Amino acid sequence: MLDLQVSSKISPELLAKYDVAGPRYTSYPAVPDWNGAPDAAGWATQLRALGRQREPIALYVHLPFCAAQCLYCGCNATVTTRAEIVDRYLSRLRIELDMLARAMGERPRVAEMHWGGGTPNFLSDAQLATLHDMLLTTFELGAHTESSLEADPRLTTRSQMRMLRQLGFTRVSFGVQDLDPVVQEAIGRVQPRAMVQDAVTLAREEGFTGINFDLIYGLPHQTPDRFAATVEDSLAMRPDRIACFGYAHVPWMRAHQRRIDAQALPNGAERFALFRDAVQRFVGAGYEWIGIDHFALPTDALTKAMHHGVLHRNFMGYTTQHSPHLLGVGVSAISAVNGWFVQNAPQLGEWQRQIDRGALPVAGGHIQQGDDQGRGAAITHLMCHAALPASLFPVDREAMQALYAPLVDDGLVTFDATGMQATDQGRWLLRNLAFPLDAYRASRAAEQLAQQSAEHSVGLVRQGTASHPGMPAVHPPRFSQAV
Repeated sequence: MLDLQVSSKISPELLAKYDVAGPRYTSYPAVPDWNGAPDAAGWATQLRALGRQREPIALYVHLPFCAAQCLYCGCNATVTTRAEIVDRYLSRLRIELDMLARAMGERPRVAEMHWGGGTPNFLSDAQLATLHDMLLTTFELGAHTESSLEADPRLTTRSQMRMLRQLGFTRVSFGVQDLDPVVQEAIGRVQPRAMVQDAVTLAREEGFTGINFDLIYGLPHQTPDRFAATVEDSLAMRPDRIACFGYAHVPWMRAHQRRIDAQALPNGAERFALFRDAVQRFVGAGYEWIGIDHFALPTDALTKAMHHGVLHRNFMGYTTQHSPHLLGVGVSAISAVNGWFVQNAPQLGEWQRQIDRGALPVAGGHIQQGDDQGRGAAITHLMCHAALPASLFPVDREAMQALYAPLVDDGLVTFDATGMQATDQGRWLLRNLAFPLDAYRASRAAEQLAQQSAEHSVGLVRQGTASHPGMPAVHPPRFSQAV
C-alpha cells in the first residue's frame, strides 16, 4: 500500500536532480528516435497481414477540428467554424479508409475504438453518423467494441449524446482542464462548472457508462488553493476516471502558446506540489492511482485491468485491452502493427495532398529492430505496474542492477528475487525509472556528450545560445514543463 504522506516528501534536491526531459513512452522507441518513413510496399505487406490475422485490433480516428483555439493546447488541431471543411475532411477520410480496405483485404475485428482530436464532438450529429457508417465498411464494429471519444463540454448536447450512444459509444472523456475562472480566462477556455456538470448529466442520462475527466496542472495563475478547488469540484461530479496531465509550455513548437504569460506559470517545485496535492485528494476520495497520471474508481475496468496484470499502454494512453495492433486513420494518426510504427502526415494540407494523389498518407515511422520489442515490453510494464518482473529484464540481472544503481542509491527502486519495484518515492517519478531501459536515450546522451567535448576542444561552446540544452524540444522536462 502506497503511503502518500511519506512518499510525497521528496527533497527539493532529489526533485531537481530528476527534473529532466523525457518522453511519455506511448511507444518504444519514442517518436523523436524513430528512424524514418517505412517504404510503401513494406507497409502494404503489413496491412495485408493485419487483414488476415484473427486477433482484434485497436482503432484510433483523428478529428482535428475545433471551434476555437485553446492557448494551452499541444494537440494537432485546426480551428474552423465551417461545416463544409469537415465534410471535405470526411470525404478524404473515406478515400483513406477505402485504400486501407483494399490493402487489408478483410475487415479487421475492432476491440477498442477511440475518436480523438481536435474536438470530435465539434462534428454535427449527421457528420458523426456519416463517419461511423464509413468505418463500418472497413472494420468490424459491434457490441464487442469498446467505443470512446473526447468531448468539449461547451459543445455537448442531448441529441449528440443520444446519437453517440446509438452508434455504440459508452465512454466519453470531457476536457475540463481547470474550473477556476481566472485560469480559464488565461488559457482561452471559459466553461463554468455548471456547464461541465450539465454535460456529465446529459451523458449519464443518455446511457454513457464511463465518464472521464482530463485535468491539467501547471497552467498560468494556478495556485494550490485554486487547483485544489478544481480537484474537489471534479470529485463532486464523480467521474469514473480522471487524467491529471502536466501542461507543456512549448511556444517554440506551438506559436499560440506565446499568448500565455510565462511569468504566470508555476515553477518546477510548484508544479510538483500541485500534482502531489491532487494525487492525495484523488486517492483520499477512493480513486486508485494508475500509471503516471491516471486515477480510476475501484469499480472501473481500468482499475480491474491493473489488478489483474493486464493493463496496457499505447498511443491512445492507458487501456484495458492489450490489442496486439493499433491502426490510426486521419491526419497525424499513428499506427503500430507487427513492430512497424507509422504516422500519417501531421499537417492537414500534406495529408490532403497525399490522399488526392491516391497514396496512403504516410509521413514517418520506425521499424522495431534488435531488442526494441523486449525493451518496449519492459518499459510498458513498468509504466503500467510500477514494477518489472525479472523475466522482462532486457539485460541480465547484474547489468540491470548496475544500470539502476544510482536510482537504488536515491531510494527510488529496489530489487528482490522477483525483479525490480518502484519504492513509494519512486512512484512519483515513474517516467524517470524507465530512462535506464531506453537504449536510444543512452545513445543520444553519449553522442551529445561527445559533441560537447569536441566543441569545447575547439573553443566553440558559447553560453546562453541553446534555449533548451541537453534534450530536444520534443521532450519537455518532467515538472518544469510537462509530465
